[in-house]
Amino acid sequence: MKLKKQVTVCGAAIFCVAVFSLYLMLDRVQHDPSRHQNGANFPRSQISVLQTRIEQLEQLLEENHELIGHIKDSVLELSANAEGPPALLPDHTANGSRAGLPEPQPSFFSVSPQDCQFALGGRGQKPELQMLAVSEELPYDNVEGGVWRQGFDISYSPSDWDAEDLQVFVVPHSHNDPGWIKTFDKYYTEQTQHILNGMVSKLQEDPRRRFLWAEVSFFAKWWGNISAQKRAAVRRLVGNGQLEIATGGWVMPDEANSHYFALIDQLIEGHQWLERNLGATPRSGWAVDPFGHSSTMPYLLRRANLTSMLIQRVHYAIKKHFAATHSLEFMWRQAWDSDSSTDILCHMMPFYSYDVPHTCGPDPKICCQFDFKRLPGGRINCPWKVPPRAITEANVADRAALLLDQYRKKSRLFRSPVLLVPLGDDFRYDKPQEWDAQFLNYQRLFDFLNGRPELHVQAQFGTLSEYFDALYKRTGVEPGARPPDFPTLSGDFFSYADREDHYWTGYYTSRPFYKSLDRVLEGHLRGAEVLYSLAVAHARRAGLAARYPLSDLALLTEARRTLGLFQHHDAITGTAKEAVVVDYGVRLLRSLVSLKQVIMNAAHYLVLADKDTYRVDPEAPFLQMDDTRLSHDALPKRTVVQLGSSPRFVVLFNPLGQERLSVVSVLVDSPRVRVLTEEGQPLAAQVSAHWISATDMAPDIYQVSVPLRLPALGLGVLQLQLGLDGPHTLPSSTHVYLQGLKLAVSRHEAFPLRVTDSSPSDFAVSNRYMQVWFSGLTGLLKSIRRVDEEQEQRVDMKFLVYGTRTSKDKSGAYLFLPDGEAKPYTPKNPPVLRVTEGPFFSEVVTYYEHVRQVVRLYNLPGVEGLSLDMSFLVDIRDYVNKELALRFHTDIDSRGAFFTDLNGFQIQPRRYLKKLPLQANFYPMPTMAYIQDAQKRLTLHTAQALGVSSLGDGQLEVILDRRLMQDDNRGLGQGLKDNKITCNHFRLLLERRTLGSEVRGEHSTSYPSLLSHLTSEYLNTPVLALPVAGSRGPALHPFRPLASALPCDFHLVNLRTLSAEEESLPAEDAALILHRKGFDCGLEAKNLGFNCTTSQGKVDLGALFHGLDVRFLQPTSLTLLYPLAAPSNSTDVHVQPMEVATFRLRLG
Repeated sequence: MKLKKQVTVCGAAIFCVAVFSLYLMLDRVQHDPSRHQNGANFPRSQISVLQTRIEQLEQLLEENHELIGHIKDSVLELSANAEGPPALLPDHTANGSRAGLPEPQPSFFSVSPQDCQFALGGRGQKPELQMLAVSEELPYDNVEGGVWRQGFDISYSPSDWDAEDLQVFVVPHSHNDPGWIKTFDKYYTEQTQHILNGMVSKLQEDPRRRFLWAEVSFFAKWWGNISAQKRAAVRRLVGNGQLEIATGGWVMPDEANSHYFALIDQLIEGHQWLERNLGATPRSGWAVDPFGHSSTMPYLLRRANLTSMLIQRVHYAIKKHFAATHSLEFMWRQAWDSDSSTDILCHMMPFYSYDVPHTCGPDPKICCQFDFKRLPGGRINCPWKVPPRAITEANVADRAALLLDQYRKKSRLFRSPVLLVPLGDDFRYDKPQEWDAQFLNYQRLFDFLNGRPELHVQAQFGTLSEYFDALYKRTGVEPGARPPDFPTLSGDFFSYADREDHYWTGYYTSRPFYKSLDRVLEGHLRGAEVLYSLAVAHARRAGLAARYPLSDLALLTEARRTLGLFQHHDAITGTAKEAVVVDYGVRLLRSLVSLKQVIMNAAHYLVLADKDTYRVDPEAPFLQMDDTRLSHDALPKRTVVQLGSSPRFVVLFNPLGQERLSVVSVLVDSPRVRVLTEEGQPLAAQVSAHWISATDMAPDIYQVSVPLRLPALGLGVLQLQLGLDGPHTLPSSTHVYLQGLKLAVSRHEAFPLRVTDSSPSDFAVSNRYMQVWFSGLTGLLKSIRRVDEEQEQRVDMKFLVYGTRTSKDKSGAYLFLPDGEAKPYTPKNPPVLRVTEGPFFSEVVTYYEHVRQVVRLYNLPGVEGLSLDMSFLVDIRDYVNKELALRFHTDIDSRGAFFTDLNGFQIQPRRYLKKLPLQANFYPMPTMAYIQDAQKRLTLHTAQALGVSSLGDGQLEVILDRRLMQDDNRGLGQGLKDNKITCNHFRLLLERRTLGSEVRGEHSTSYPSLLSHLTSEYLNTPVLALPVAGSRGPALHPFRPLASALPCDFHLVNLRTLSAEEESLPAEDAALILHRKGFDCGLEAKNLGFNCTTSQGKVDLGALFHGLDVRFLQPTSLTLLYPLAAPSNSTDVHVQPMEVATFRLRLG
């Protein structure tokens, strides 16, 4: 009753403040001298001034109406919480004693109706080609097509080119993998440096020669080793158009497993390097080897101001269909785009491969005869048994006629008379003989063809951009514009098959240990970038820049390049040789340690109350790391804080762009611990045993878990004291079920422990929102019931095992070729179950032979309490040709539809297609997948990229790890036998649709809810807990960098300090990258206890940063190469839904 009165008083007070605020606003409108001045300048426009005032009043009334709505919601929620059953409140323990949570804050959920319109779609013209619809209509038959086995016979008449000559661009290129069969360094030493050295000398011999290069990582390494004279020659070759750097990324990235943060970062790293060293700005994208293509890439390339792009590895049936319908060149448009602003011209290569036999035309037997590296006497030959012949006066007419026939046939597949013919392969042109053989023989052919006007052909060496420029010119449009009659397309090109039923869906999961480590490094890089940029800006403003380790930028640069390197399509994919994987792993770990150093140096400066005392001593660091890894393939070991007579302080970093309420766990060496704020106010804490096996507690290690409210992008401070656990420190209670196994269970007097020999019946753990039921036999999830619903929602979880085929081709690093449907996982022994309950979280731990499952339910209001935290420690090192899968089975009526994300950037609707083999229905899942019906949506959020599918209605299934004993004949020459003990981390979110919100059926777009977006960010950006090294130290204060919160549909992708002229030192400018997310308003969000306000895409950057001014602001292209507008005095920015916006920003 007392609480109810408090709620009423609180609500009334807030209402009064709102009314008073409105009064002040009105007063301001009437008496603002600046407004009078403005009006005085226009004595003849009194009516327009009045009109403006009326509009301002209307706007203020609207704002006030919204504010009242917030207050109403908050009071309702406070009332609901006050009236809720005490058992479900997190701040009451079982015995009723109070366990003080962080001060409750009213949860605002204010989303304007305009912001909800976007996800409803329906604007603009639909593209002619929607890939989901194309897949549903295609028969996917594999009919023998003649010399072009996966295609069809192509015919033409020689008169077809009488009106317009055929214009052929032959593009010499060399595809250099930054690690695959050899390590990056070994490739560089043995091949790449020779290719690039040869390129400089051979291109200079004849101005008609051309060369295309893509991987800036190799180019930058070579650049550091060449003379000033050679550098000048390279700049000349770039300047006169003989050498083109295509795409310009650090690598040619995988498009399935990579996250958009890393995709953008490696693109910025490459583009910034090119601008600084070559003065080059890439114009065209070149992606010949990624195993399937994501629609995120065309978006990022377009926003980086590229106008055209090329792709190659697309399902052979789609290539055939596009060739037959003259759709191999199209404008690739984002599914949400209503005004074609995301359009980019895309060229799809029509044949099997990007090598020479599959690029001149449909007949590889003939094309191979024009790969002059294969001339007799060389190391490689033509598999079709007809070798190339050197071009001479005697044979040039015959040879040219044979080649022209292929060019003409290939040209019939396209809409324009301009033809692209790539000339290269992996690590080509590494010897002078090959440069000479290709350039001299082709030039003889070109000279012959070009000298005969009756043939109506002009052939030459060209770059990719020269090809596209000619295409635009011949079709009569500006570069980047849509040529007449070219189709528009939306969607993606997963999953890829290169022949038969050989689907490249295994690499979505291959080597999940490193897929996880990739995301850990990514999270640390983003956190380090933001903290470093803020610390340097604050240090400069305070005049202390000389004392700050500005040279940490070199560590950031190395980490950017490491993360970039690992996005390569043989790295994050898990498709490199074992020794190469080790090399990647060592690099990832080295950069992770460096980033922790950058974060610790920045956090140290930012939390110091007296900045003048800041000193960096590498021998005696101020902060300790939160965890350490003994080697690149080891799981992290969390730091244990040693408690003593003096308090120990811990600095907590929240990398999220929003304030968060989270449970933060720290390991300590005593169960008798008190937790306080930096000012000494006691905090509620849950203390638990730290278990090292199913039945053994770790001696002298305990986990203390504290619910904390941490500022956005900010730092909190708490202190730990050794002492009697008072009313604020509450022990967890544990129940171990041995299921008939004869095992001893260790005990500790600090923690209530029950041991039961037999299996329990089904049991539940609960919080204020839900009750979660588990099977007593398996320890696995069975159902979830919302506390305000009678009905349970079935969420039945099972482990499954896929085998591989017994004959012919088998699964390997790339391919998933199962021997049929998955079989149930059958452990030798029943699992030991351990159920822990406490005031702030409860968890169920299930120990199987190959997997340990931890399901944790947080007892907190808001994001943390609304989903299940799930982790699986997987060890399949004794498996032989098996893959371990996890399947959720629900009552959701999904009707064959499911949804997976692309690169953490957008959602792609999928459909289970019965006509395709099982393995074809798997897709990449970098951050989430969901199924839904008219009432519910179940989302599996993931902290690492894995393969996912929905093979039956109401099902969602993910492959956790795969161990395969053989190569799958795609060039690797190894199986997958180097499995590690891997931790896969997820969040499972069950959401309800609100009444009246429709699930649109046949639609090309879908969006997560705001809650779902936030859940994904919580999972992927955990709080970092950094213990202060010594027990006695200077005064510390929390650091709150943002003066106002970002709207909750905005994600701060990065705040990336740019390099000065001296590359190892920071410039004054940083790149601020913001992403405004698209979201579905049709899922329940009000009264769920999390703060969320949107602003129709408007943000005032000038008011965003606390204690710093925005001294310069300029919108730029994605990678900062092109200014999009002049610098402005206004700091108001507006970002459209789904858009990523980059700004050049100077803080001071």
